[in-house]
Amino acid sequence: MNRRLLLRSALYSATAATALVACDQLKKTGLVDTAIAQAPTVQSPAAAAPPLQGQPSLKRRAAAKGLLYGAAAQPQILTAEPDFANSFARECAILVSENQLKWEALRPTPTQFNFAGGDALLAFAQQHQMLFRGHTLVWHNALPGWFRETLTRANARHFLQEHIATVVGRYAGKVHSWDVVNEAIAPEENRPRGVRHTPWLELLGADYIQLAFQMAHQADPQALLVYNDYGLDYDTVQDASKRAAVLRLLERLKSANVPIHALGMQAHLWGSETRFSPEKLGQFLQQVADLDLQIFITELDVADVELPANVAERDRLVADHYRRYLDIVLAQPAVTAVLTWGLSDRHTWLTSFQPRPDGLPVRPLPLDQQLRRKPAWEAIAAAFDATSVRQLLSI
Repeated sequence: MNRRLLLRSALYSATAATALVACDQLKKTGLVDTAIAQAPTVQSPAAAAPPLQGQPSLKRRAAAKGLLYGAAAQPQILTAEPDFANSFARECAILVSENQLKWEALRPTPTQFNFAGGDALLAFAQQHQMLFRGHTLVWHNALPGWFRETLTRANARHFLQEHIATVVGRYAGKVHSWDVVNEAIAPEENRPRGVRHTPWLELLGADYIQLAFQMAHQADPQALLVYNDYGLDYDTVQDASKRAAVLRLLERLKSANVPIHALGMQAHLWGSETRFSPEKLGQFLQQVADLDLQIFITELDVADVELPANVAERDRLVADHYRRYLDIVLAQPAVTAVLTWGLSDRHTWLTSFQPRPDGLPVRPLPLDQQLRRKPAWEAIAAAFDATSVRQLLSI
């Protein structure tokens, strides 16, 4: 990873704890004065959000090891539920836009943009001295109703260029990272290079992936640009095939000098799945790191749909899954961010997409519906405490 990119990463992740680590390492490179001048000022959350149980928050535990912790959220919830907003500001160092920066939310018509949701999330992040993360610029889902009838092979590149230039340009200098392309690999479809059949593939061919990264970099040269995907975690035939195909994609992008800075591993996990292989997953992570890429865990949660009804037993199994997975991935120093897809069981996509057959509320996230820390929170905290300090800069 070149010095400029590493410096940028160090500055983006610098909080009260990590700034000291970053500066010590930057002294060796001659860039320390620049780092001190540009490092963000970090203040404590509002007094209305005291630490639960008197323990350091996840963001502070992560920061102590040079990591970022954060979660996805939606602006209407942060506005309507002050208790949730306070918990979010206390626990998270980075805010991820859950839905508001997807095409469907942003583009009511072919000629209009609606930035109300994205702007509200950015304002919350800035108010609470948090970083802001964009999700997602190019995806085959969450497209507006007019997309299919409007885009053609003749105009698709123009629409993609306009969209990325407008959206990334609006938040240029204010976004830590973008999921530029989301879920573009599907080996099970048996297409060349494992590329998923999507509207973008139909309209622009496989080069749409490369084009999107180039356009995003042009719109904001300072943002970290991420390829994001799921199904990379377990020791199964399907996940092994997906890991191989994603690695080949990353290798092609890097060999073509495409501006890509990180792999996003969604990590939507299953509490009932037991097929972990530290060796195989660790090897994949090292192969990605060897491409001079960072690795972000971007959408972490643990589905409890197949776990016992007993809450204590279910929480224990979910927590064990978090700990096992995080111990594996955090052993790789290139993993620099851990982001959960939501913070509290009060608001999780799994309520709708993976409901329990017994009708009980799902419990996949660090905080329960009353915003109390659960065993899952304790497992994440313990994994952060146990990992080594990230070397934010290396030669």
